[in-house]
Amino acid sequence: MTSRTVTLLDVARTAGVSKSTASDALQGSGRVAEATRDRVRAVAEELGYRPNSAARRLRRSSTGAIGLHLPQTATRLDYYMNLAFGAVARAQEEGLDVVLLAPASTVGGTGGAGGATGPGGATGPGGASGPVASRVDGLLVIDPEVGDSAVPGLLDAGVPVVTGERYLGPTAAPTGAVICDNAASLTALLDHVTERGARRPAVLAPAGTSAWATALRATAASWGQEHGVDVALRTVPFAATPGEAEETTLALLRADPAVDAVICAPDGAAPGVLRAAATLGRPVGPGAPRATAGEPTPLLVASCVDGTATRSAEPPVTAVDLRPAAYGRACAELLCDILAGRTPPDTVRRHAWALETRASTTTGPA
Repeated sequence: MTSRTVTLLDVARTAGVSKSTASDALQGSGRVAEATRDRVRAVAEELGYRPNSAARRLRRSSTGAIGLHLPQTATRLDYYMNLAFGAVARAQEEGLDVVLLAPASTVGGTGGAGGATGPGGATGPGGASGPVASRVDGLLVIDPEVGDSAVPGLLDAGVPVVTGERYLGPTAAPTGAVICDNAASLTALLDHVTERGARRPAVLAPAGTSAWATALRATAASWGQEHGVDVALRTVPFAATPGEAEETTLALLRADPAVDAVICAPDGAAPGVLRAAATLGRPVGPGAPRATAGEPTPLLVASCVDGTATRSAEPPVTAVDLRPAAYGRACAELLCDILAGRTPPDTVRRHAWALETRASTTTGPA
């Protein structure tokens, strides 16, 4: 069958099933026995069958695209760009395009990044259902904040919605979610710096109403109570710049010189903590010379989000690797699975993180 295009009927005949069964088997839908599904897929691969994605979308009344909504600060954070790339890569494997929904359009505009159209009018329940549902098959809503007026309309858009992290607001629940254990990641950082000798840790926690920000603030307080340690908690903007982190750290260390570890939450802001330490003459890392009477105490520095800024800093900064590209891929995969009927609605999946220890908190090889 190399002289012409292989059709779905060719696959069905070779596999010994009906055309509808072959279609269900390849799409992961319908009630098809696992052995039959595997046989049909093996035959399709052997024959070199390639589905006509345009025709398939027409049969499904599908747009062939999913929407991606990111926080308004996303455009200047490496984390969200890497997450978006991961989502796009997974969607493409399903033959789906990704439409980036521009934050500005959620208040009535129509512009979108890269020429995409955003969810105009998505300011209240049901407000986005017409425009958004007509353009995409489903939605990814990443780090939804209770204060984001677009989110309720997106959740009520009339298409499946997968959130990256839980939505803490009162509106309709998403169709599915992919979540990280953010409390555990900050706990790991606090445990790590105290194991390295810190006695008075501080946390620069993000403002805002996302599940990530809320969990970090709550964990800083609960960890301190559990361990009998007074954690110095300072709130900074969700997407704090290195300059804002530097200003906050300078004020913190001047007011409370006993602080001997600073954990900075926002992506890319940790170099500001290092600059503040340098300004005050505080050596960074447990390998720094221990202070004698009258000399500054060494400072441990860590970050809740790993990235280029933490890896390339001097010294390199210990951080939580949230694996953003893999996270974006996981969110897109769950949405694709729900759209294809491979996974039921209300599914919640967990995403793993890793602690990367570096010279800002360790001595010798990490």
